[in-house]
Amino acid sequence: MGVLKALRSGVSADSAVHDWPDPLEGLLRRAARGDQAAFGEFYDAIGGLVHGIVLKVVRDPSMSEEVTQEVFVELWRLAPRYDASKGSVKSWAATLAHRRAIDRVRSEQSARNRIEKQVSNIAVDHDVVAETVVDAAAQTFDQARVRRALNRLTELQREAVELTYFGGHTYREAAVLLNVAEGTIKTRIRDGLIRLRDELGATNE
Repeated sequence: MGVLKALRSGVSADSAVHDWPDPLEGLLRRAARGDQAAFGEFYDAIGGLVHGIVLKVVRDPSMSEEVTQEVFVELWRLAPRYDASKGSVKSWAATLAHRRAIDRVRSEQSARNRIEKQVSNIAVDHDVVAETVVDAAAQTFDQARVRRALNRLTELQREAVELTYFGGHTYREAAVLLNVAEGTIKTRIRDGLIRLRDELGATNE
């Protein structure tokens, strides 16, 4: 948590505030005035609570650390707007943590849904895409030979070739859609095009 480490630097043993009913509020008020040492103490005091709330919602440990850092950056940014009349600092921080965790889960699910929908459309439209490829190649090869050549590609090769050469996607976009590394997509395309060339060449009279 690089941002938090920066905020926690320079914390002194005598920097605690004792003149507020809620010590956390005192630290937060000082942080609102730009006191990084006070915010470091604030983090130490409430970090476990925030991370626990986030982890319970997000479940993924690595992602939970990212979201926890986002929560504390937001707490630092919003510190001047804290209103004690609406609840304690702890409840305010807990609410922000829960909200941020829910937002991350929804965002991740939305991204997965978009990718799954696109991949599903690719599978449904396979015959349409293949037909387009056949039509484009018909000037040189008869349709049956082109169709056979396409069908002889592996499923992974055919997906990669259709997405990039016939679907208009970049290597990076295809990698995201198929959830693989960009280098893997390039390898599948290269192998697929070589195989197409060989298949068509081998059957060309």
